[in-house]
Amino acid sequence: MQYKPHLHLISDYYACVTSLFRTATVWKNLSPFWGEEYTLHLPMGFHSLSFHVMDEDTIGYDDVIGKITLSKEAIGSQAKGLDCWLNLTRVDPDEEVQGEIHLSLELLKVPEKISLRCQVIEARDLAPRDISGTSDPFTRVIFNNHSAETSIIKKTRFPHWAETLELELDPEELSEEGTVTVEVWDWDMVGKNDFLGKVEIPFACLHKTPPLEGWFRLLPLGNNEVDAGGKLGALRLKVRLVEDRILPSVYYQPLIHLLVESVISPTEVEDSSALTMLEEVNTVESRQDVAMTLVKIYLGQGLVVPFLDYLNTREVNHTTDPNTLFRSNSLSSKAMEQFMKAVGMLYLHEVLKPVINRIFDEKKYIELDPCKIDLNRTRRISFKGAVSEAEVRDSSVEMLQSYLTSIIESIVGSVDQCPPVMRVAFKQLHKRVEEQFSEPENEDVKYLAISGFFFLRFFAPAILTPKLFQLRDQHADTRTSRTLLLLAKALQSVGNLGLQLGHGKEQWMAPLHPIILRSVASVKDFLDKLIDIDHDTGEADNSEHARAVFMPSVTVKEGYLHKHKAEGPQLLSRFAFKKRYFWLTSETLSYAKTSDWQVRSSIPIQCVCAVERVDENAFQQQNVMQVITQDNDGQLHTMYIQCKNVNELNQWLSAIRKVSIYNERMLPSFHPGAHRSGKWTCCLQAGRAGCSRTHSAVTLGDWSDPLDPDVETQTIYKQLLQGRDKLRSVGKTSSPGPSVAARLLAVIEDLEQAHATFQRREIEEGTSVILNL
Repeated sequence: MQYKPHLHLISDYYACVTSLFRTATVWKNLSPFWGEEYTLHLPMGFHSLSFHVMDEDTIGYDDVIGKITLSKEAIGSQAKGLDCWLNLTRVDPDEEVQGEIHLSLELLKVPEKISLRCQVIEARDLAPRDISGTSDPFTRVIFNNHSAETSIIKKTRFPHWAETLELELDPEELSEEGTVTVEVWDWDMVGKNDFLGKVEIPFACLHKTPPLEGWFRLLPLGNNEVDAGGKLGALRLKVRLVEDRILPSVYYQPLIHLLVESVISPTEVEDSSALTMLEEVNTVESRQDVAMTLVKIYLGQGLVVPFLDYLNTREVNHTTDPNTLFRSNSLSSKAMEQFMKAVGMLYLHEVLKPVINRIFDEKKYIELDPCKIDLNRTRRISFKGAVSEAEVRDSSVEMLQSYLTSIIESIVGSVDQCPPVMRVAFKQLHKRVEEQFSEPENEDVKYLAISGFFFLRFFAPAILTPKLFQLRDQHADTRTSRTLLLLAKALQSVGNLGLQLGHGKEQWMAPLHPIILRSVASVKDFLDKLIDIDHDTGEADNSEHARAVFMPSVTVKEGYLHKHKAEGPQLLSRFAFKKRYFWLTSETLSYAKTSDWQVRSSIPIQCVCAVERVDENAFQQQNVMQVITQDNDGQLHTMYIQCKNVNELNQWLSAIRKVSIYNERMLPSFHPGAHRSGKWTCCLQAGRAGCSRTHSAVTLGDWSDPLDPDVETQTIYKQLLQGRDKLRSVGKTSSPGPSVAARLLAVIEDLEQAHATFQRREIEEGTSVILNL
């Protein structure tokens, strides 16, 4: 038996079991390696996370191999997160419940009789148990030996009953301490009914007045998950829970001011500043997160180039051996790396995607290492019989030269495509290195400093693992992975300007040395052109115009999606979705037939009042979302958009929700279905008023997230808080007067007090879960 495993994450969020991400599929492998990392933003009220390992089938539904469920408490109990192997457990349908039910219960005592009255009003977001993606729910109320049932509502996950059930009780039952159970079931004509969840209410609660009413989270049947003893396999997870409470923006301004002051008015580069203090107190493990956070803060302030220049100048000035320049994982190195991802990812896609797609499509067997050549895997090279190692090697060299030439030509021809802010940052880096290492023997150092970031930390990693840079949806197979590894090695040598060729252990790479050496001149010429951009950052730090120049691209997210716009109640066909290219900015969501189409249709972000998922049964299509907008006349309009997979769906949901998070006219509820034949497919009601509550929470987070200064500054505050003891020791040794350390300590203290006394804004509440798979 062969598995094609992939992984789903399920989050018990408000009892709503929602697929949050899906890894790539690893084909025909019983020991898959994913190496994927996701940052998820979850509401404070989430209870557990479930990881389902699936066997992908090209025909029919995927098979569930097993799952792992982690409670919020289990994840949060480890400060550094969980990192361990966990055995998969079998999936019990009675445990896979979701949704909420709206109930009102009261105990009626009249002379004639005593009864328990339960009003079953409605339920929402029930689990789909039927092949159509819906259920046929009914509710049963149980106390002791008494029970009553509602009617069955066909084909809905959002049933409206509005029924009253009464159980007549004996007087002696009033003193009992039992439990009232409300169960929800999916009715099946053939076979047994499917369990949808239950609510348990202590009978003692009903002696109180007024009646007990509200929305209740549906719970599983309570069967204990049975560890299959490893028979289903095991999954290694790294999961870290980070819970933050974000204060209103005004509370972060003093810290922002200190960070900005570090780069716009440094007296001397060697003097202490908020940035140098931060680098001193943060740990190696957190340096990448801190670097990304700082890059986003300074992007938002329009000061990312002065920020990088400040860090790079310190790094260059502290380096005596040019061979070690930027070779460590210092804050400056990490900041440059994260900066390129934040502003250059679309550029990287434009440059690399054509050749990466070609490599994946051709699937050539390529190998240069004599110890690894497998003649049994070379049948496609020749149909004339067996081939020799020399023929395999010659064929491999030819293909690698072709691929490498395409990559180099694409990069050196991309000067105009490179984002201007990247070019200016590299120009400043070139200037600082040239000033520090001006000797003739160090002529190449100014090129190596730039190419080290550009080739070794940006393009080479993307070639090695295209999936992690969103260049491909799936991981490469073994054959293609080897080709990508050899090309990444060669490109690293190109980035090193061929200076270390012949000195390593991999002498079998020698056939590529000539093409690498021939590329050096064109690479240097490319780097010279790259930094040939007119902008003097030195004079403009305090001007508003200069700050605007360094703002990142206004495009938050873009790409092809399928759309259908529905105006009012009408029949919606699953074939009505048309392919369109979408752009999302902080002001508009726009689309056109293609990316270079001149005419665009646009929706102002300020008109967005809900961004939600759509039930699969609405169009018999997966991964559909809806953007609900309100015009000046108060009319609501819905655009349905289909994404190619669940990850893309969550990315677009997150991005649109984040840019519209401060809109004033957000809807409290919505319909997850479509309006068909005069009623909504989700709740079978005719009215526009929604049957499910809307969400403002962002689900997936990555380098392309819109800027969120409050969240980013909160991250920096937490780092400084953890290093407060170090700051105090630094402050004691400082010269008289208010030192930077003392000012930082005062800011930390103020924020700490604000956290203790200020209630967090509801719209900003969230939990981040960082996952390594």
